[in-house]
Amino acid sequence: MHSQKRLWLIGGTQESAALAQSIADAGFACVISVTTESARSLYPISPHLSIRVGYLTPESLPPFIQAHQIGAILDASHPFAAEISQLAIAVAQEYQLPYLRYERPEVGEMEKIREMGQEESGASTIVYLDGFESLLAGNYLVGQRVLLTLGYRSLPLFQPWQERATLFARILPSVTALQAALQAGFTSDRLIAIRPPISAELEQALWQQWQITTVVTKASGVAGGEDIKRQIAAKLNICLIVMGRPQVAYPQQTSDLLVALEFCRQYCISQSG
Repeated sequence: MHSQKRLWLIGGTQESAALAQSIADAGFACVISVTTESARSLYPISPHLSIRVGYLTPESLPPFIQAHQIGAILDASHPFAAEISQLAIAVAQEYQLPYLRYERPEVGEMEKIREMGQEESGASTIVYLDGFESLLAGNYLVGQRVLLTLGYRSLPLFQPWQERATLFARILPSVTALQAALQAGFTSDRLIAIRPPISAELEQALWQQWQITTVVTKASGVAGGEDIKRQIAAKLNICLIVMGRPQVAYPQQTSDLLVALEFCRQYCISQSG
């Protein structure tokens, strides 16, 4: 029945938590998907919200859509979680479901990331790259003391670089992340496991403690701490390498909360009252 249609909110980010609160306040029936149990705590407790923990695959997604009677998809996943976005877009097309991508804005006018180049920011240099191939094929890291703030999944790519640079990594405090880092050749004295957000004071202290000369990060926006990294890089005269976001052909996209809520109103039935 149309009155039972629910919104699927693809979560796991700070923005999705804010969206969930607004959705709950408006009384929309919503299923939130996250990949880890720890992400559950991001969301308010509400009779209008239910949370599904675990990875969704091409095989498990259609049963998920049918079981929860999904009527629309609001994708607020991480800017670098391209796989779930592409899956959601495909299932939206297959089932003719309305889809909206809600994504945190990039820091500054980041279109130049697509062009691959550099800019001076205070005393530091910011290097924009479009992918790991460009980073690893160049000489950006040779002989440097490098801090990687990219997540654990990309760390195996840097295993061949353990002898060419002094590599440090910041990862989430999980067994999976720690195991991946150790297997990629990172020793315990070159790892810090901490859950964001990271304050500017802690960020600066960490860089200074490890005598970092180059930081590699993602174009993850203000919510991902990119602006703080820019500030500290300029202050300490450290090279900041920014990896551009994956290119996904979103059918509809916004960074405006009001637009996202109007999308919910248009396609979902409020249970309030």
